[in-house]
Amino acid sequence: MPMPLHLKLWTALALEALFFAVLLFGAAGTIAWGAAWVYLALFFGGGAWVSLLIMRHDPALLAERMRSPIQKGQPFWDKLFLVSLIFVWCGWLVLMGLDAVRFRWTVMPGWLQSAGGALMVLSYGMIARVCLANTFLAAVVRIQAERGHRVISSGPYALVRHPLYAAVLIFIPANALVLGSWWGAAGSLVLAAAIVYRTVMEDRELQRGLEGYAEYAARVRYRLIPRVW
Repeated sequence: MPMPLHLKLWTALALEALFFAVLLFGAAGTIAWGAAWVYLALFFGGGAWVSLLIMRHDPALLAERMRSPIQKGQPFWDKLFLVSLIFVWCGWLVLMGLDAVRFRWTVMPGWLQSAGGALMVLSYGMIARVCLANTFLAAVVRIQAERGHRVISSGPYALVRHPLYAAVLIFIPANALVLGSWWGAAGSLVLAAAIVYRTVMEDRELQRGLEGYAEYAARVRYRLIPRVW
């Protein structure tokens, strides 16, 4: 019997939180790192809130987003991208633990860490809005023919074509700010560049394979930032 969706969600969140904690506190060499506890509460509290919101309004989307990161119909470049991203993200967390606590290579002011927390909350609000607007917001790049995939052009999609990635570009550096790592902030630029790359590649896949997307792209010209790009 398949695991119920809510149980699958809580299990995944618990295991991921434990894994993050091992990476962060292991790198720091101590659990007496207040910023990391705040970060975990924000990261997984926000993630749980968004997931529960989706479960209530669109359980089919939550089930889709909880599928394997490697799927049939997914282009090879995206499989490689997601696997690489997992390893880079893990290394990034370790780097921030080494920087902010174990070796104290850099020191970030408390007000900037607080600003990072506010940005994480803001980005989760944006992510929730996007998820409620687009029932086809899968975690992998593929045309979801079995779900009747169609173009979504309302809500945030009337402003930019990839509003989720726009929110993620705020979310990524906010992680480093909360943890108080300047090296992590520098590393967030690499992750942000990766998100921009995926935006370009996903846009090409959608223009090539999703009916009506090319016309939508002609109407909504900007990918991530209105009147910029």
